Amino acid sequence: MENVLIATVLSFVVTYFSIPILIKVAELKHLYDEPDERKAHKKRIPTLGGMGFFSGFIIAAAVCVPVLQNSPFQYMMAAFFIIFMVGMKDDIVGLSPLKKLIGQLLASFAIIYLGNLQISNMYGFLGIYELPSSISLMLTYFTFIVVINAFNLIDGVDGQAGSIGLLVSAILGAYFLHVGEITYAVLGFSMAGGLASFLIYNISPAKIFMGDTGSLLIGLVNAVLVIKFIDVAGNPVGKMPITATPGVAVAILIVPLFDTLRVFAVRMLRGRSPFSADRNHIHHYLLDLKLNHKQTTLVSVTVNAIYIAAAFALQGIGTTAMIIVVGMSAMGLTGILYLARKRKLAAVAQAQAALNLQVATPENVALQNPPKILRVTNDGILQDK
Repeated sequence: MENVLIATVLSFVVTYFSIPILIKVAELKHLYDEPDERKAHKKRIPTLGGMGFFSGFIIAAAVCVPVLQNSPFQYMMAAFFIIFMVGMKDDIVGLSPLKKLIGQLLASFAIIYLGNLQISNMYGFLGIYELPSSISLMLTYFTFIVVINAFNLIDGVDGQAGSIGLLVSAILGAYFLHVGEITYAVLGFSMAGGLASFLIYNISPAKIFMGDTGSLLIGLVNAVLVIKFIDVAGNPVGKMPITATPGVAVAILIVPLFDTLRVFAVRMLRGRSPFSADRNHIHHYLLDLKLNHKQTTLVSVTVNAIYIAAAFALQGIGTTAMIIVVGMSAMGLTGILYLARKRKLAAVAQAQAALNLQVATPENVALQNPPKILRVTNDGILQDK
């Protein structure tokens, strides 16, 4: 318990004092996220925030993770530094999607192969239990890549990626603390402490963004935590076994996970790269419905928290039923948002067209350009002569 407390406080404090320094450095070196037609912010914002909570997280984890024989922590540290370097290079000079993917695969390899962390059991999903080694490896790599990119892709609104990352890492950290997995509890609360501090500067109006340095790190850490959660919580003789473990894990990550899978599917169905940019994310729908950044973040976090609570309460329905219920309800809610946004945009377009038509009528043109009238009086004529 002491390790977790110290890790949380240390990560919070280091991050809190790092961010103002990083804001000054970003201003001096002109390291900004420039606004464009796709982005929600309208002015240049520094992008080095991820370095702040990376430093808090990594120092807290290095100090507070207990030294155990055959611990995978050293491989996790290597993976965290790999993903940090990938994100930092992308924030400063830019990086192609292929190179980012290679970096993510290298980080995943360090944890999966060297750290021996895999999804080896589906716990009854579609009647599947133990997985063959090759299928287990492919599924684990897929999970890492999707979760890492999920947090990267929802980082489009002030505070959203940080708030959901805080929620997920705190929930998983609390579970690991309860079952005695101190290494993973420290990782969860170190991330939660750093994000809590970062959000002081990132909640709208944001003074700094986390950039890919931060969002990729949040994704990697939570991928580690959720895969370990499936392994530990699925053990029926464990301290706190959870029925329908994969379904509960999906619910814990529902907002970033569902949004990413949905957006990837839509892009590929349209013949585009899954990594190409658009305005098809859930937070874009909420913004188009005239919610501001704080409201959008609050809605996203609240929905994610409701799914987590419901999943723990309904875990007895089984893995397959849980994943179906979670997936179908998420599709339904997103469909409602999509239709509401479509109506809103249509109403705005109709109002704009009516306004343009009103401005373009001959009467209005005449009013805007009244004819010049020369007034002549007898006095004037006599005077001119």
